[in-house]
Parts: sequence; structure tokens; C-alpha cells
Amino acid sequence: MGIPTRGAERPQASALARPEVQPPGAAPGGGARLPAPPAPPRSGRRGAARWVPAAATATVVVVVWAVTLSQLHPELLLRATTTTGGDTGAHFAMPRFLQSLLGAGQVRGWDPSWYNGYPIYTFYFVLPDLLVALAAKVLAYDLVFKWATVLGSLALPVAAWACGRLFRLRPPGPAALAAATLPFLFDYTWHIDGGNLFSTLAGEYSYSLSLALAVLFLGLFARGLRSGRHRGWTALVLACCVLAHIVPGLLALAGAALLTAIELLPARLALHDGAPTSAGATAGLGDRPRPRRQALWWALSTTGIGLLLCAWWLVPFGVRQPYATSMNYANVRTFVAILFPRADLWALVLAGAACVVALAVRSRFAVVVAALGGLCALGIVVDPQGKLYNVRLLPLWFLCVYLLAGWLFAVAAAATARWWRHLRMASWSWSAMRGSTARPPRAARWSPGAVGGALAAALGSCAVVVPPFVVPASFLPVTIGPDQVSAWAAWNYSGYEGKPAYPEYRALIDTMRRVGRQDGCGRAMWEYSPDLNRFGTPESLMLLPYWTGGCIDSMEGLLFESSATTPYHFIDQAELSATPSDPMGGLPYTGVDVPLGVEHLQLLGVRYFLASSPEVRQQAAADPSLRLVATAGPFTSPYGSQLVTTTWDVFEVRDAPLVVPLAYEPAVLEGVGQAQSSWLPVSLAWYDDPAAWPVELAAGGPASWPRVRPAASGAASPPRVPVPATAVSAVRAEPESLRFHVSRIGTPVLVKVSFFPNWHARGAEGPFRVTPNLMVVVPTSHEVTLTYGATGAERLGDALTVAGVLALAGTAARPGLRARRRRPSRHRRQAWRAVG
Repeated sequence: MGIPTRGAERPQASALARPEVQPPGAAPGGGARLPAPPAPPRSGRRGAARWVPAAATATVVVVVWAVTLSQLHPELLLRATTTTGGDTGAHFAMPRFLQSLLGAGQVRGWDPSWYNGYPIYTFYFVLPDLLVALAAKVLAYDLVFKWATVLGSLALPVAAWACGRLFRLRPPGPAALAAATLPFLFDYTWHIDGGNLFSTLAGEYSYSLSLALAVLFLGLFARGLRSGRHRGWTALVLACCVLAHIVPGLLALAGAALLTAIELLPARLALHDGAPTSAGATAGLGDRPRPRRQALWWALSTTGIGLLLCAWWLVPFGVRQPYATSMNYANVRTFVAILFPRADLWALVLAGAACVVALAVRSRFAVVVAALGGLCALGIVVDPQGKLYNVRLLPLWFLCVYLLAGWLFAVAAAATARWWRHLRMASWSWSAMRGSTARPPRAARWSPGAVGGALAAALGSCAVVVPPFVVPASFLPVTIGPDQVSAWAAWNYSGYEGKPAYPEYRALIDTMRRVGRQDGCGRAMWEYSPDLNRFGTPESLMLLPYWTGGCIDSMEGLLFESSATTPYHFIDQAELSATPSDPMGGLPYTGVDVPLGVEHLQLLGVRYFLASSPEVRQQAAADPSLRLVATAGPFTSPYGSQLVTTTWDVFEVRDAPLVVPLAYEPAVLEGVGQAQSSWLPVSLAWYDDPAAWPVELAAGGPASWPRVRPAASGAASPPRVPVPATAVSAVRAEPESLRFHVSRIGTPVLVKVSFFPNWHARGAEGPFRVTPNLMVVVPTSHEVTLTYGATGAERLGDALTVAGVLALAGTAARPGLRARRRRPSRHRRQAWRAVG
């Protein structure tokens, strides 16, 4: 048997099966000569200019930026003023406090500025403020904060473009997605729920940044599933998305689950990357799914590493939810009106058509985005009444709608480009058959779809968004809404300093600084009024801690849900304000009742009260528990079309020490848990009944304390068990610690600081949570120290994050180790050369 030669096993084609060689351009069978199709353009410098499609895409992004920035007033973004407007005017203080935490080697901690203190960055999102705090080390704080508020909005078109590229959408798909973000940013059908510019200017800039990161994550995850690459970057982007805001983080996780499920589908149901090139066919680099087991491992490991990287925040956030306050916002039930507003009908129609086309061409991108949109709409409808306000999902729904509309536009543009090229080719072929000697049309690979389609997408987005900026509303066929981004941005970024009422605001701040120096530092309760918006926002006095260097804290703060003391503050606000806000549902609000309100301030350890309305000032002046220490005004400040005349009276609240011994032993509640839903009804009944205040109700305590079970109404009737008298002295309060001296040990002492499980006592038993949301310790030493520190939840989260960092480092090092493993050693190479 001979050794077979190369190719011997290949069967020889018969003469009948072998095609006859034809001269170039000849018709099969020797018929009439057909024109030869033009050769594809050569690559390199002689081919089509490769930079032209990239330039067109960059033009789209620049157009989105230009239109957005034109309404955000770039000249104000470069002016060093104190940003105000909505919640943004109070957010301004948070990165500055974070700088002090970073100086102590912390990212989370205890902030005494609001609500008798609250755990900052336990229930709120740290990434945007962290960027500000770090950048402000080298740049002006005022400017960096402004830029951070617009960062997410400017990043969204870039993230959408990157998502399209990573999904391998054919041009002009990525550019069309970037263009689709422009009408999303300027959508005025919702104002405070997140994502669009109205919400960003109202204070939801964290949401905007997280949304851009979620879109980028979806692209990275989709690409990694099919290439096995970018695990580290994808995990890192997921962690940043969650740390910026949890709601877009849910979108990212849902998208990861959908993409993974698609990879596990049978081959006959597989979806494809890219845009359609012919009926049911798609093209794109890397369009072949990987083996299911490899894809599943990549998805699980990437998502796991991403969640581990943010576990230091995510674990305490989840574990401490029982101590968060629900504002009891009633879910919106007008689903048709909020999901299908008339102003967005054009985008909804395009998105609906895109769903049909997506199924027809089996586009992975469009099917995933459509499914995510459906899940968001379903979540809005079925969301139970709870801490998640259902319309917080509304921006996610509209983002999916606009991305689908952009994708459909790209599909139509690509189809038009192919039809145009085929039409030109057919026309030339017909002319050539009739004897024409014209040269064949040039078939540039990028024209007209990649360039013309991208520019058309930008023009289409501008046609939807720009006309109200330049054409009077009476000439437009659409309703642009009463609120304009330009007006909101000018209000925000001109700052407190740019308001006509700034002299009054500055004088009031200076008054409180002087009071703090002369009469001592402490907490301040200020009378709420919607007219405070004349300073830039009704929340303007939340910045008292910022302006006074932490000397004068504000009882009212921004992060309502972050403190379990929030409900009691708003009850006090209703008693001490002529026009209260009453933002939290289900509380026993009353009319103005200054004496009762002052008793509540004494109970919470509030040192100062600022009254501004004539009614409240008159009642406060007659209250013996208040002492007038300063007056600011009268001021006459413009507000809208009217003038507001205000005089501020600053009172010191008598008998409101921060630490006070109890006269009776607290009573431990039976059948009442630590969760706010269980604790709040009983505590509210106690807080509303001054006769019950001598005996504190506790969530736990020593076995010697009496036990009591509350009635169905929430009220409790504990026994009064006297305790020996003691004296408290040498009270020293710092942001995360409190020290004091007691003359007798064993007597319970009330500490008027908001309770949280992270407080630890040295020299005492406790602290124990008592009504309304304060702490009691039982001294075992004459010197007692309370410190805020880590618990098991923080330690577990930190350990998981360390594991995530190690896994991330291993992921980064793995390709290099593989390469070294595959590369033979020097001795082995020499041995192979010798054999060769």
C-alpha cells in the first residue's frame, strides 16, 4: 500500500459537473455578454476614506452635545456659583462632607447635619459625589459639582453609540442610537423621575449617570457573551452603575439575564448581532454564539464580580432596609396617560413597528431592548405599594422606546442605502447592455447609509427637539410644555448668588453664624414655606451646616428615606409652619401649634428655632420655652411677580439638652420589631401623646426593664418604675462620636441622636432604640463613649468586595498567564531547533 499523496482522497469531479470556464463578462452558455460588476473598493488609502463614517458618527454625538449644552448655559457652567434648584440645591453640600470622610479613610459614615444625624451613603448613592469629592481636590468645588450634574446627560449619547458598536450593529445603527438620546433628554412628559434633563436639573443627576452606565454595560455584556472578552471592564461598569443608582442598575441586571437566556436558546431560535442585510439574514463581526456552557460561565462570573465589587455598599443597603423610611407615595395608576403620552406618540409608533421588525429579522439588540421596555412597563403596572415608587421605572420605559425608534430608523436608512446602490447598479447594467461605455458606478462601502443615515438621524432628532427653542410656540403643531430646560438650567446654575433674594439669604446665614459663635452650636428647626424658593429652592436652609462649618445643623434634610427620624420632623414642621410641605403620607398632621411643636423640639434636642411668618413669630414670642436671641430683617425680596417681606426671629429652645438622664426605666415593647413598618405606628402614637413621654418605649433592653404589649391602636400603657437620679456633664459631640460623664452608674441616660445599629457604646450597656428614634444607654462606667462604626453587615460587604477585587485582578492577569503558558521556554525552543 503506497502512501497517499496530498489531495488523493478528494473525489474527482466529472466532466459534466465541472463548470465551463467563461471569459470575463460572458453570459453562461455563450449568450450575450453582460457587464461585469464593479470590483469592491480597495482598502487602504486608495479605497474609500475610512474616516468619513467615523466623522459622521462623531458629528451626531457633537450635535447632541451642542443642542444639550445650548440649553444648559455653558457660560453658567463655567461660573463659580453655588448650584441651586430643587433637590440639587441641597445635594450641593454632600460631596463636601464626603471629603471629610475620605480624609478619615472612609466612604460611608454618620452625618449629623440632618434629622438628628443619619447614615450617609448607606441608603443613597455614592459614585457621583465621590467623583466630585476627588475632582475638587484639584479643581474648584463649585465648578466640579456643576459638571457632575450634567455628566450623565452628556455621557448618554456616547454610551448609546458604544452600545450599538458593541452589539455589532451595522452603520448607521450606533449613530442613530446616539441621536435617539436627544429627544429622550428633552422629553417633558415627566419631570422628577430621572433620566431626562428636567429630572437631572431637579436633582436626579445620579440617576442620569447610572442610566448611561447601564446602557454601556448592556453593550459590553452582549459583546462579551459572544467573544469571551471584556469580563473585567463589564464587571467594573456594572459595579459603577449600581453605585450611581439602584434603579438603572436593575435595568442592567435584567438586561444581563435576558442576554444570557438568549445565548441558551436552541440554534434554530438564535438571535443575531448586526442589522439586516437581506430577508432574515444578518451580518456583523463575531455574530456566532459561543458554546452555551462557556457563555453561561462568562455571564455568571462577570455579573458575580460586578456585584462583589459594589458589595461594600450593596450589602448594608439591603440589610439595613428595615431602618429606612418609606414616604408612602401613592403609586400612579393612570397607566395609559403615563406610558403613552400624546407628545411621544411618534416615538411610540416607531418603537411598536421596531418590535415587529426585530422579530422578523431576529435582531438580538432590538429584541432585548423591546423585552426590557416590556418589563419596565409591567413593573410600573404591577409594582406593589411600597418603597419603590412605580414611576421611577418610567424613564427606563421611555429610554427603551427611543432606542427602538433609533434602531428602526437605522434599519430603514440601511435598507434605503442598499436599494439605492442596487438601483444604480441595475441602471448601469441596463445601459451597458445597450452599448453604453460609461464606467460602472462607484460602490463606496460607507455611502450613503453610514454617512447619510447618521446625519439624517441627527437632523431628525433636531427636528423633534430644536423648533421650540427658535420658533414661537403659537406656530408649532406640538405642545412643548410649560417648563423649559433652558429656564431651569439658568435658575440652577446662576446659583444662590444670582437670585434677587440673595442679600436676605446671606444675611440670615450670617446671623446664624453669629448665633453659633455667641450662644453655641446646635441643631436648628426652621419654618418651612414655599416662598423659600426665592432663595433658589425651598430646601435652601438645609445648607445651614455647609455655610456654618457644621456648627448649626438643620433638622430638615434632603434624603428623607435615609433616616427613621424623618416622620417626626415633618410632624414638627406642620406644628411650626404656617404653610408646611407635609410630604410624607399617613402622618397625624395638625395645624399651627407652636407650644406642642416646641415640646417636640425639646424632646429631640433641637437648640434653635427660626420663625418667619407673622402667625408663628407671634406664638413663638409668647412661648416661655423660647428665648429670642437674634432677629434678621425685615427684608423685601422679589419672588415671581410679587414682593415678599420677611422678618426672621431666631429663638433658643430652653431645656433641650443633647444628653439627659431618665426618671423612669424604659419599657420594652413586645411583639414590635425593629423594622420601620412595625416600629413606626407604636412610636407615632407615643409621640402624639405628651402624657406618655415620661416613660420611653424601647425596642430592646436589659431583663430588668418592664415589658409592655401595645394595644391595637398602637398606644401602650407602661408602668412607671423610678430610677436613682444622676447628673450628666462634660458632653462632647463630634460627627461620629459622643462622650459624656455621669455621676452615678446604672441609671438609664437618653441620648438625643437618631438610632442606628452601627452605634456602639463603651462604658455602658446599649445603645437601645427608644421612642421616637433615639438611643438609651445604661452606664457601667462614669465615662461613656458612643462611636459610629462598622457592624457585621459592613464587614461582610467589605470582605465580598475584597474577593471581587481579587477576582478582577485574576481576570486581568489571566490573558498574560495564558500567553506565557503557550510560549515555549528558551531551552525548549533550542531543543526544537536542534531537532529541526
